[in-house]
Amino acid sequence: MNNNNKSFSAGKQPALKIFWFCIGMIFCSIGMIGIIVPGLPTTIFMILAAGCFFRSSKKMYLWVINHRMFGAAVLRFRTGQGMPKKAKYYSIMTMWAFIIFALFFGISESREWIKGLIIFSAFIGTFYIIRQPNLKT
Repeated sequence: MNNNNKSFSAGKQPALKIFWFCIGMIFCSIGMIGIIVPGLPTTIFMILAAGCFFRSSKKMYLWVINHRMFGAAVLRFRTGQGMPKKAKYYSIMTMWAFIIFALFFGISESREWIKGLIIFSAFIGTFYIIRQPNLKT
């Protein structure tokens, strides 16, 4: 394999391919559960799975990016085309609704450091979504 074409492999290290494949399967499983469970996102886990499969399994990578439900969104993200404005809006609103629920009802008062970590992560996630390019339709 030449240095210009390293896609779909983790080099000549089969242990890395196995590692990336296993992590991809975990993300893929969580993403598939997200199709059924309200509030659990699907697309972000499938984006992560695609990144892992890109390093380990051409067949699984192609399955993710060609899937009829989430393939187009994953491929747009991976190619840097961005997100539709409506998707950004709903992503941020849903994320903050669940964060507020977790902060006020899901986490006990004795876990203040966890609440701080969640709020910090939420701001990072919000700014990351906002910084994504708007999809030109």
